Amino acid sequence: MVSQEQRRRQLAREKFLRQQQRRTQARRKAHVRNAVIASVLGVILVGSVALYTTDVLKGDDKKDNASAEVSPSASPSKAPDPCEKPAAGKVKELTFKKEPAITIDKTAKYTMDLQTTCGAIGITMDAAKAPHTVNSFDFLVNKGYLDHTKCHRLTTQGIYVLQCGDPKGTGMGGPGYTIPDENLKDSRLKGNSYPAGTVAMANQFNAQTGEGKNSGGSQFFLVFQDSPLPANYTPFGTVTKDGMKVLKKIADAGENTGMGDGTPNATVVINKATVKKS
Repeated sequence: MVSQEQRRRQLAREKFLRQQQRRTQARRKAHVRNAVIASVLGVILVGSVALYTTDVLKGDDKKDNASAEVSPSASPSKAPDPCEKPAAGKVKELTFKKEPAITIDKTAKYTMDLQTTCGAIGITMDAAKAPHTVNSFDFLVNKGYLDHTKCHRLTTQGIYVLQCGDPKGTGMGGPGYTIPDENLKDSRLKGNSYPAGTVAMANQFNAQTGEGKNSGGSQFFLVFQDSPLPANYTPFGTVTKDGMKVLKKIADAGENTGMGDGTPNATVVINKATVKKS
């Protein structure tokens, strides 16, 4: 016969095991959620590679849906476009065999100015902490690489970013070369969070497998609200106060899917980009 004390101990053990099981399941869900969120910023830098997909980016590896666009029926009420029509001109189809030699002054400050259809977005860049990244943008911008390009992705749930820098406008374009990850131990990224105003590189990093490091190209994202992300994406700049107002206008217009990740309803085109040493 089982004594009262033995029964009490058995029930206590069963309760403990149930608690442990719930905690394990919660940790697994959190891991999957974080991997999904991080993968929003995955890009294809060479068109021949298949895009890494998750639930958030479901279908993005299909050729007919590479830009994360959906049919108009998926968005019953599209917000009005708050931006102007793009300036006349075409995207330059440029590709390069290797990363340009570093010619910037690592001790100087650089600014990148994006004259967009929605307003000017100024970015202060840190050459000392991210010399490869800043040098790459100095090189590309001076070639006119970003001129007339569209910011192709807006994410408004889980993380809060506007993604730009792809001449193709699909999330699959790049300059033909990759640059190394930099500045991943920046003090701003403590707590696995990218604060509002951060400008960082998109890449092909897969948080689940650890593959895809040092795969940045030309695509970057601008954080318009504090976003929970692991420190896997090179932070290289900060949006100016006036630039944040422009980002808010773009974010308030929403995206085309109504599900928190898609093409901006605002027509966000970089009419002209410039980089200056200050």
